Amino acid sequence: MGDYSWLQLVQMVVILMAAGLAAGLVAGLFGIGGGFVVVPVLLVVFGSFGIDQSVLMKTAVATSLATICVTGARSAYAHYKKGAVDMQIIKDWAPWIVLGAIIGTLLTRVLDGSSLKIIFSVGVFLMGLHFVFPSKNNVRFRFSAEMPQGAVLAPIATGLGAFCAMLGIGGGTPAVMIMTACDRKIHQAVATAAGFGVLIAVPGTIGNMIVGWGAEGLPAGSVGYVNLIAAAAVVSMSVFTAPVGAKLAHSLDGVKLKRYFGVYLILTSIWVFYKAVA
Repeated sequence: MGDYSWLQLVQMVVILMAAGLAAGLVAGLFGIGGGFVVVPVLLVVFGSFGIDQSVLMKTAVATSLATICVTGARSAYAHYKKGAVDMQIIKDWAPWIVLGAIIGTLLTRVLDGSSLKIIFSVGVFLMGLHFVFPSKNNVRFRFSAEMPQGAVLAPIATGLGAFCAMLGIGGGTPAVMIMTACDRKIHQAVATAAGFGVLIAVPGTIGNMIVGWGAEGLPAGSVGYVNLIAAAAVVSMSVFTAPVGAKLAHSLDGVKLKRYFGVYLILTSIWVFYKAVA
């Protein structure tokens, strides 16, 4: 696809600003980066504007990660100011998460669009089940009173980084599941997971700019696989609605909200899977 027409550009920006509103609310409500909302919307928007299928999913994932760099950092800093982020966990996990994000980005480069869609659909389906069947206080089981260390930590953190980089998400949901299973309080887990999102998104974004450099069929305004126009449109709204979502989280029925969002995730996963195999 070449340059956008002015009408296409306005349409894309308006739609993605609306997606940013939703992504910010979801991020605030559930402590996630918003990629579950942003990636499917980008697939629809970019697809409707005729972006080549060979780079469609890669561009959606990379652009989603770029939005998380901003919204995730804002969320993590807000939690940090309240003293909710466990900086020791961040320090222990950071090298392995970054390594995983780099690996995930390289895998994104070599995998075709259909394979990425299937990976995304499976991951989103599993996360959807987690939301549809929430347990009290977000804890289903505990297998340890301590966070993974040493030889156990490396594959878990690396796998988390790689998986989330390929999906274009911040990793909030799986990270919270891991931390609560290791006897961490839910508020501390959500706050620390926001930091994980930045650790995944920053190297993932830079890596996608590099590995996608010179790729054919990219939309106008792209640096590698990252589309700066789309990312800016999403971020312009999500940075404002994330705090609103956080406030709403304390006044709304969290279990019902999670189930509704879980249904959305499952339906989204089915749609993306259909697009992958159709």
